[in-house]
Amino acid sequence: MDNNSQKIHFIAIGGSIMHNLAIALHKKGYQISGSDDEIFEPSKSKLEKYGLLPREEGWNPDKITTDLNAVILGMHARKDNPELLRAKELGLKIYSFPEYLYEQSQDKQRVVIAGSHGKTTITSIIIHVLKFFNRKFDFAVGAQIEGFETMVQLSDAPVIIIEGDEYLSSPIDDTPKFLKYHHHIGLISGVAWDHINVFPSEEKYVRQFDKFADASPKSGTLIYCEEDPMATVIGSKERADVLSIGYKTHPHFIENGTTLLTYGNENIPIKLFGKHNLQNINGAKEVLKKIGISEDQFYLAIQSFQGASKRLEYVKESENMAIIKDYAHAPSKVGATTLAVKEQYPERDLVACLELHTFSSLNKEFLKEYSGTMKCANVAVIYYNPATIAHKRLDPISKDDIKKGFNDPDINVFDDINEMLDFLQQQDWTDKNLLMMSSGTFNDLDFEKLPSLLN
Repeated sequence: MDNNSQKIHFIAIGGSIMHNLAIALHKKGYQISGSDDEIFEPSKSKLEKYGLLPREEGWNPDKITTDLNAVILGMHARKDNPELLRAKELGLKIYSFPEYLYEQSQDKQRVVIAGSHGKTTITSIIIHVLKFFNRKFDFAVGAQIEGFETMVQLSDAPVIIIEGDEYLSSPIDDTPKFLKYHHHIGLISGVAWDHINVFPSEEKYVRQFDKFADASPKSGTLIYCEEDPMATVIGSKERADVLSIGYKTHPHFIENGTTLLTYGNENIPIKLFGKHNLQNINGAKEVLKKIGISEDQFYLAIQSFQGASKRLEYVKESENMAIIKDYAHAPSKVGATTLAVKEQYPERDLVACLELHTFSSLNKEFLKEYSGTMKCANVAVIYYNPATIAHKRLDPISKDDIKKGFNDPDINVFDDINEMLDFLQQQDWTDKNLLMMSSGTFNDLDFEKLPSLLN
């Protein structure tokens, strides 16, 4: 069927991955429409650039017509969404994002990167290296990467690199996204319980990764971090005609705040740091070896990798101070990220700020999973917004609940962003780093203005 005759409607087109898919299909010549009840930057500007921004916010069942070839349903929508109900009434084909991505990549070699942490960085490294050598490939990744305008690309390339999320496929399909892609090469970076609202027990959460590994096809490859206990249990299980490959932290050393990889007699400077990232590098290298990139090529390309957006990203760096932001929000990520910054700058004190923003982190019962995760910080700061708790329809939590959960009675807890900023301004920032961790926005904090607030 001619691409121009394909009419696709997106319910919740403003989502971080949904708007990228919409743009990718628009570039292929598809006729794209969409709706959403709230669209934020950068989605808004990018959709507007391609003429895909809805004229008005909100849901409009009149947009759902019988001439649509498909409707793609985003996670932001609810089960009773009026456009979804109309699509069902008309008997239209309704896809989740991962289902449609698979539909577009059935004839490709599919590489899927899974894990509780590191999957965005590993996926980003792989596509950076492939681009460095002008290889033909498609991709879908959840974070902005330097050198790429959009984070979904669909073409006639023979291979696609996909960041495989364990979260639900859509509001009407509770299958983890990564099971929808039917990988040929799969990677598990690590497994640490998260998404308590979907997986109420650690056992249920871990089981999803076991299903992912078991879905590896005959003659397929499963790559796993053998320094992660649960990934090792899952990855090392014998599966008929599946090649299992373990990887560890890449040999390295730190010199004057720069991490250097050791490769034979060479010392190769990189812009990443931290144990998890050094594991991520080796995981990406193993994947790339399976799709035709040699080790020599890998080490040439990795030197120019800047990192994925919000993953140990520098906001400001000077001779005696750095401000770094990171997407860390789950317990394992918080512990690893604070340790990484402390090890990279052992001579500096570390002020670490964490925003509790996700369903799991704002759940009183889950808070105990954060016990000890901020121990590497000289000054630990927690921020949460009671309005976010109310919006997510969760039970209220108190500052004492948080201190108890983190097992630190001296931790600094704020529920007002201005009070938190006042506290930070009172610090002496000589030979001291600031780490800001959140999957949210710290109440729309302008990170570019943060350095001037701390001077």
